[in-house]
Amino acid sequence: MASFARSSSSTISRTLVQSIRAQRSELIQGSSRGILSSTTRYIPTSSVQSSRGLSTSSARRGLISSAERGVRAKNVGRSSAGFGQQVRTMFIQTESTPNEASLKFIPGVPVMSSGGTYEILDARSSLVSPLAVRLMGVDGITSIFYGPDFVTVSKDDSQPWSILKPEIFSILMEHFTSGKNLFKDDQAEMDGPQDTKILDTDSEVVAMIKELLDTRVRPAIQEDGGDIEFKGFEDEDGEGIVRLKLKGSCRGCSSSSVTLKSGIERMLTHYIPEVKTVEQVLDEEEIIALSEFNKLEKRLAAKKGKDAGSEGGDGMSQYMSL
Repeated sequence: MASFARSSSSTISRTLVQSIRAQRSELIQGSSRGILSSTTRYIPTSSVQSSRGLSTSSARRGLISSAERGVRAKNVGRSSAGFGQQVRTMFIQTESTPNEASLKFIPGVPVMSSGGTYEILDARSSLVSPLAVRLMGVDGITSIFYGPDFVTVSKDDSQPWSILKPEIFSILMEHFTSGKNLFKDDQAEMDGPQDTKILDTDSEVVAMIKELLDTRVRPAIQEDGGDIEFKGFEDEDGEGIVRLKLKGSCRGCSSSSVTLKSGIERMLTHYIPEVKTVEQVLDEEEIIALSEFNKLEKRLAAKKGKDAGSEGGDGMSQYMSL
């Protein structure tokens, strides 16, 4: 009987150990709470609590990772199921400029990644840029100016901004979200401003002028949606003339003369005594437009004088007839 009892006890012990091992294995593999509760009859309470903590934390980690995978999948599915590709949007800001005919558009992404600028004045010159071709095709738009992080659009008087802005927004958003190049030829976008690049052949005065224009003047002008281009310095007879070309919103702006004289000229003459004055350089088109404007003013003045003379003559003749 004693040997039978020992044999039975040994058999029960082995069976109990095997059962506990099997149930622990099932618990580690993520068994249910029912199995966990049944296991408490064979293992200590502390072990049950420890195992329960492991099971709960594992379940939570699994739930969290599953939830994250579900969100990602849902996002991808929603963007791809409806349209076949991810829909990208962007927020484009606008800023007014001193020139009422020009408006500054800021897409929030680099425009001229080199930091330079590029101006397009007609449909022919717009052929280098697909974006400019589309913008110049909008009725009423006369010129486009690319800055480091903005696009300045200028218009004539045929269309108000309230009509032009939605179409401009649409064209800009489509271009900058598509990832297309700004120019057809990569060479069109040069590495930074070339006019103020200091050369070995530049004199000390010219180098100082370029440095001031590039660091002090250009950032302020670009804030208004325009830019300047250094065209040279003349000092043969002590004239001290700095010649600049205005671009972007500064072109044709009524306050351009104030910008040149009260702003740029005052600063350059203050820091560089050799500079005496600053003059604006006009393009051929601007010269023609200015000439036509002067002719128109003369015709209007002549007509006004003629009308005044005819009115006076009529009054005198009436007086003499009396």
